Amino acid sequence: MSIFTAIARSTPPNSVLFFCALRSTHFRRIERMSDVFVPISETKHLTSGSTCPVITPGLMRLYSMKFCPYAQRTRLVLAAKRIPNEVVNINLVTKPDWFFQKNPLGKVPCLEFDGKVIFESVITAAYLDEVYPSPYLLNSTDPFRKAQDRILIEMFNVVNGNLYKLYRAKLDVEDSWKRPIDGIQKGLKIFDEELMKRDIKFFGGDNPGMVDYMIWPWMERLPILPILSQEKFIVEMENFPNLATWISDMKKDSAVKESYISPENHARFITGFLSGNPDYDMEIN
Repeated sequence: MSIFTAIARSTPPNSVLFFCALRSTHFRRIERMSDVFVPISETKHLTSGSTCPVITPGLMRLYSMKFCPYAQRTRLVLAAKRIPNEVVNINLVTKPDWFFQKNPLGKVPCLEFDGKVIFESVITAAYLDEVYPSPYLLNSTDPFRKAQDRILIEMFNVVNGNLYKLYRAKLDVEDSWKRPIDGIQKGLKIFDEELMKRDIKFFGGDNPGMVDYMIWPWMERLPILPILSQEKFIVEMENFPNLATWISDMKKDSAVKESYISPENHARFITGFLSGNPDYDMEIN
């Protein structure tokens, strides 16, 4: 039986009753951040030939990778809502065979709970926001604002797409990096102006919301560009004063602090990844 069949057969036809049942079964907010993530393979990424760790009954499991921005999205939502879970890190170069039984795409993030599995960062984040509504990260009362926020999350692909291009850009070929830099700055301008238009501290209001957490992983990684390029690739954040203030405020958020990795450590990982030798288990300074 495929995981999709299993989910379909176990889901009542009335989705409203289904989600209400999930809320009553799963909702247990943890106050201390240190108790939210239970390490199963936190320090070691499991590879081909490994066995799947035994699942702890009643505890959600996050399949992740320590340096993956997409997995960080889900981790940020878990942290913001203080949802207890156990973490299994996956080596994305030599993936365990058993992991494809969880996610046929072999990607992270992936959530497993009560014999059910879901994956993809935006999907897992939306699911957690629906099932654990305290606090709601996506505006729950204004359908138009909710749609706007979803559009913003989609539009951020302009930024992260160009960021990936810069990872592989050649320093001595200006055309390989000038256009992606321009693309990032055009994308950031949209978000800087949106913050000014909304006249709020975060895209979510007084506290970070879904937009904030969905774009943060790549904002956290922007400062690695000068490190990777001998100071050639630089995004001038002074051109985006609202975002610059937002970044400073986001760094103070407890959920962001939980998964934050410094630019220097991100750059070390990316350098190894680009050379074909990613060190998933490298120690973070």
